[in-house]
Amino acid sequence: MTNAVEISNVIFQWPTGKTPVLDIPEFSVGTGERLFVSGSSGSGKTTLLNLLGGVAVPDSGAVSVLGTRLDKLSSAQRDSFRADHVGVIFQLFNLVPYLSLVENVLLPCRFSARREAQATATDGDPVSAARRLLSRMGLSSDLFAGRSVTDLSVGQQQRVAAARALIGAPELLVADEPTSALDEDARQSFLDLLFESVAAEGQTLILVSHDRRLEAMFDRHVVLADLNHAAIRQVPE
Repeated sequence: MTNAVEISNVIFQWPTGKTPVLDIPEFSVGTGERLFVSGSSGSGKTTLLNLLGGVAVPDSGAVSVLGTRLDKLSSAQRDSFRADHVGVIFQLFNLVPYLSLVENVLLPCRFSARREAQATATDGDPVSAARRLLSRMGLSSDLFAGRSVTDLSVGQQQRVAAARALIGAPELLVADEPTSALDEDARQSFLDLLFESVAAEGQTLILVSHDRRLEAMFDRHVVLADLNHAAIRQVPE
């Protein structure tokens, strides 16, 4: 199995910090793998995802995603790479309230010609792709046409956010605590739908959460503290 993600000797420290947030000697994720990364609040889970998406760059070390060294790219190049190749499911959804469900899902296609072309290739046009993904998530256009995202339940909003991340089949999908606001039934339903979509597209999924109950659903589970030498140094004596 080839690797979708490879990290080596990465150190990241915030400019105002006194110690590194992340110090990861080695970390890799196989192509098509569903990986669960657990860690407590403040352990660096979101920072790790920011490195994988090119939102942040390490102070030292190498971050390779889909064979591209993100730490070697300019800020504009990283933005372009992320738009083309990485789908992000945010903890707080980040939906645009004045846009319809379909328009929210289409947002990545506005920033990535590659994802727009992929959506067109699979469904004829991006709007059809958005509707298909929403339908797969249980939000058919017939029932939800004209509805604002603010009228949806928390679980439904999370499904819109997932459809937005999936459109155009980015090779890597990263999810930051995506189930933290969901009850048990909604959490299970959301993850079932997410896994179904990821499997259909052959995507690599990295999901981070503090909820260890999720680990059995994934191909592999990694505890961030076991990777992160910075966490070891921060343990009080």
